Amino acid sequence: MSAQSFPTFTIRPAAPADVPALHVLEQACFEGDRLSRRRLRHWVGAENRVFLVAERAEQLLGYVLVLLRRGTRLARLYSLAVGPAGRGQGIGKALLVTAEEASSQSGRLFMRLEVAEDNHSAIALYQQLGYRTFGSYPNYYEDQGDALRMQKRIRYRPENLHSLAVPWYGQTTEFTCGPAAAMMAMAALHPDYPPSVSEELALWREATTIFMASGHGGCHPIGLALAMQRRGFDCEVYLNQTSPLFADGVRSAAKKSVIQQVDADFRSAASASGIAVIEREFTQEQLQQWLEEGALALLLISTYRLDGKKVPHWVTLTGIDEECLYVHDPDEDDEQNPLDSQYLPIARDDFAKMSLFGRERLRTAVVVRWFPSAE
Repeated sequence: MSAQSFPTFTIRPAAPADVPALHVLEQACFEGDRLSRRRLRHWVGAENRVFLVAERAEQLLGYVLVLLRRGTRLARLYSLAVGPAGRGQGIGKALLVTAEEASSQSGRLFMRLEVAEDNHSAIALYQQLGYRTFGSYPNYYEDQGDALRMQKRIRYRPENLHSLAVPWYGQTTEFTCGPAAAMMAMAALHPDYPPSVSEELALWREATTIFMASGHGGCHPIGLALAMQRRGFDCEVYLNQTSPLFADGVRSAAKKSVIQQVDADFRSAASASGIAVIEREFTQEQLQQWLEEGALALLLISTYRLDGKKVPHWVTLTGIDEECLYVHDPDEDDEQNPLDSQYLPIARDDFAKMSLFGRERLRTAVVVRWFPSAE
């Protein structure tokens, strides 16, 4: 990135000639856990980082170092320092915001950091910029101090993202992601459609597979399509397998038999109702075309890359650009801002893996449309 000028200072990429001044700054800002001159020299020359300095009249006032983890969409704030001559002037905030922008341009979607629990001024800055606490590290620092773990989403819906405005609805149970995703799509396509808890549960009753590997039954894509069709919406289902869905996820022969029967009944009802079940893969190009045509899509993903659990989860596709798909995720963490679940960015190559579920590598989408003539 090129240098950025602010009223009283400039932010630019760190250079090898900055290492001596960076080392002096490091000594002035930290009593422990300092970066050595050797490590500073390493990071100045590394590729997988954002390393910026703030200066005024050739005096180094502060720096920010962000590590760009290879193979992930995470950026990690490794160090942020502002020397005595630069404090109280908004330099730390400017450095971090500039680093977030550079990290986002490098394809990272989230920024994480660790901060000492007693560093109240830094925590206040991070909270002001939208970071939220999601964990802690005991005895993290050299002095045995504890650290808070914080995270912020740094990529949001692009202004030029052409798609319908989709209202967000959070699922009220652990098993109704499908109905919540369906209600978001229907409310976007037809504003008079009213999402509600009662409707959420009704949709689940109509679309459930009865059993899953554990817990309550999940929603079958054809079941969701049938339920939305009953409410006046036009649907089609893309499904890359002909065998009964989710049956291999249960060990009980009796439960497996029930799931197989439900699958057969859904397919028979779809045929009788004129819902197209297209038994082949869909492409990301098709997803983009559907959005451009004014349709929306419910997508089944595996949550493994989100939370480490191999659980099928329905989301609503709300946009797509050259780098990411954007979805409304109906599952909101207890500490999460609902805004973080809206237009959630998923890199295209990550989605290609997330949208395959289970040993059968199930990939499915429910395309939803509303035609005014249907009223």
